[in-house]
Amino acid sequence: MKKLLLTLSAVAVLGLAANAQTEKGKFMVGGQVGFHGSSVKDTDNKNNSLIINPNVGYFVADNIAIGTGIGYEWSKFEQANYPERTESAFVLTPFGRMYSKNDGPVKFFGQLSVPMAWGTQKTDDTKTATTANYGVELAPGIAYFPTSNIGVEFKVRGLFYNNSSVTEESTDTKVTTDMYGLNVNSLAPTVGVTFHF
Repeated sequence: MKKLLLTLSAVAVLGLAANAQTEKGKFMVGGQVGFHGSSVKDTDNKNNSLIINPNVGYFVADNIAIGTGIGYEWSKFEQANYPERTESAFVLTPFGRMYSKNDGPVKFFGQLSVPMAWGTQKTDDTKTATTANYGVELAPGIAYFPTSNIGVEFKVRGLFYNNSSVTEESTDTKVTTDMYGLNVNSLAPTVGVTFHF
């Protein structure tokens, strides 16, 4: 009987901790940091990229948060017999997120975000083009709260649309590309950690 009471008490505490993390007036902090590099053996071909995009959200109501991410992206491309090329961009990603209302340490959520980025392309340190990206994404996910301050999240990209443009400096020519789709690959989710306080 003691074991049953202890187990029920532990489940109740975990349930209260998870609910407390998504209550009105709480904050959540997370983000994305990534680095990618590649090189082709026996050549001078190399690519490197870096992204830093911290975000913060505020619960305007129980289980409903709004927030934004502000970050920076950078890429460098080196290829034999071609000039060095770099791309950089300032990134802004406002979002709204709604969690399920269930009790317990696991909650489902949906996130609507509007990723935007503005940047430049350079060849040998000379600006050659400006870039602009605007999009919208509706992504499902699941969050597990092992403690009262930490959430471990699994999210797929979901439904998305992106409009990107590149404007050449020398000719003022603008090329616009639209991308859209549904990407719900449960075998390749993004994994993240958010801190709640």
